[in-house]
Amino acid sequence: MELIKPGINLNFVGMRYKAFLASVVVLLIGLAAFYLKGLNMGVDFAGGTLLQVKFSQPTSPDTIREALKEEAANSTIQQIGSKENNEYLIRTDAMPSELQALSQKFDRDLAKAFGEGKATVLRVEMVGPKVGEDLRQKALKAMYYALLFIAIYISGRFEFKWVTSAVMGGVLMVGIYFMEALQTNVTYLVVAALCVTLVLCWILKLPYALGALVSLVHDILITIGIFIIFDKEFTIEVFAALLTLAGYSLNDTIIVYDRIRENRNKDRKQKFDVMVNDAINQTLSRTLLTSTCVLFVLLCLFFLGGAVIHDFTFAMLIGIITGTYSSVFVASPILIIYEDLTKKGLKPKRA
Repeated sequence: MELIKPGINLNFVGMRYKAFLASVVVLLIGLAAFYLKGLNMGVDFAGGTLLQVKFSQPTSPDTIREALKEEAANSTIQQIGSKENNEYLIRTDAMPSELQALSQKFDRDLAKAFGEGKATVLRVEMVGPKVGEDLRQKALKAMYYALLFIAIYISGRFEFKWVTSAVMGGVLMVGIYFMEALQTNVTYLVVAALCVTLVLCWILKLPYALGALVSLVHDILITIGIFIIFDKEFTIEVFAALLTLAGYSLNDTIIVYDRIRENRNKDRKQKFDVMVNDAINQTLSRTLLTSTCVLFVLLCLFFLGGAVIHDFTFAMLIGIITGTYSSVFVASPILIIYEDLTKKGLKPKRA
């Protein structure tokens, strides 16, 4: 099955600077949203109590907040699923000693405000603040280590520098361990380690690893930015979706990289940017077929899967689109930029 006929020659490489500009604009919008609104952390990461309540008739967050003012005056209330379901997530900072007692109190207050049997508490979850902080730190480190091991694999797979990349990874992990022992803020530590990894990929001449890492960071940041813009909760399920989309995006990137390597082995005299553009065109049909099939499945899950996996599926939908885009317009053009800059550096200066 072919979505695109062989021999197509679209100038993807020629549009790389426009694509870079578009990516920067989207990332800046996400950064501005983060500065203005912050990341809406779920109970998993922020700590507190989460309730999911289903009502038999339409209501509003203000009405629910008024009904629960004794137990959850400073609560965050968000409707989930379709409007017809009348389901709401209620997140509060309240930390009761017993979940069962809290559930009974909410049942009593809701029955008093809406009538007996008109509101049903579907689930109650409680996470302590220390547990939430620990989960945040572990999630950040897990994300970084995933990206680091991806860089090691890519550099070994395409550049045959297993030892160099392994040493780089080992040094970075030891450095993180000692910095963490010095009580360094984990967020700053992970961001700094990621920046150091990108710099080392450049210095150690690992362009394929550099392109893959930048592409993955691009996809993850855009997904988080869209979550902030739509004011969606960032939960452990969403974090799992980010790791999943990182693997999917990497798969697309590897397909294009593999074709670039094949073309380079066949003809060393061909201009590198032309070679990269040919590789993108040659793998375009496979890329679109894979992405389209996954997209159809995710759309079915998004509209029919229910509220439980709604945010997970939403993150995956964004990731599929950004992952396909970044494989073509971010990961591959970075190889061209690296090639151009290194060639300029090798050129002898005129007297």
